[in-house]
Amino acid sequence: MKKNKAMIFWFSLPSLLCLLIMFVYPVCRTVLMSFFQVESVTASLSDWGFYGIGNYTKIFSSQSFRTSMSNMLLIWLIGGLITLVLAMLMAVIITSGIRGKKFFRAAIYMPNIISAVALATMWIQYVFNFDYGLLNEMAKIFGGDKVKWLGSDMKFWSMVISFIFGSVGYYMLIYISGIEGIPQDFFEAATLDGANKPKQFLHITLPLLKGVIKTSITFWSINATTFFLWSKMFSPIDTEESTIVPVVYLYDTVFGGKGVTTRDAGAGAAVGVVLTVIIIIVYVITEKLLKSGDLEY
Repeated sequence: MKKNKAMIFWFSLPSLLCLLIMFVYPVCRTVLMSFFQVESVTASLSDWGFYGIGNYTKIFSSQSFRTSMSNMLLIWLIGGLITLVLAMLMAVIITSGIRGKKFFRAAIYMPNIISAVALATMWIQYVFNFDYGLLNEMAKIFGGDKVKWLGSDMKFWSMVISFIFGSVGYYMLIYISGIEGIPQDFFEAATLDGANKPKQFLHITLPLLKGVIKTSITFWSINATTFFLWSKMFSPIDTEESTIVPVVYLYDTVFGGKGVTTRDAGAGAAVGVVLTVIIIIVYVITEKLLKSGDLEY
């Protein structure tokens, strides 16, 4: 018995060390750094100056940070609502027994296997382009005027639309796996009792997918708070107010960017802590709200 315990310990030790070194230590250092004045992320502890909640006061008093948080909230709320509803709708349709199920599932998921850089480039160059983009060409066909989709007033929503396009397939597969895991006996019994498809969806499918929905909301929250590449693709030269998000603000604060002349790793760490707290809050709320319920029809 002792030999087995010793063997388990030694086999688990490499994974435990990797977890401590690559995850626990950076998290603890970041939280600690957020309460100090630190110019560089590589600065030694002797160069840190205690600042209390000064970094948090600094970032929340910044108009750029407040704008980035507002943009992130819109991405999370509106983008998340559209993405998760579309993903659920497609998952229900595909699992309903339609012909070509495998083809449609692969076609909808395909954007996820394409590089995000290539996908963003496709939307920017071939869909939103003012001169020859697909949307403006369609507008010309129907006698409408061209729209500056990449102008400052439309760029944010153009970015969100393209991001949704690349995300729906991923969440669709999550919902499909959940729906296919529901015993068919429930639906057969409901059909015999006179429950139509909408009632079966509301009173059988949705209650049994609460765990999957909670997972999807958590994943979407992480994607929204770590939103970076799409923002950089739609504003590749300078950070713009229409596309700035907290992670881009963090990057500019720590490594320098437009209008940032002094690097501040402490303020960047504070941004990271705030984003982590937001994800935890969303997770806790979804756990409280989406509790497992009984089946009714």
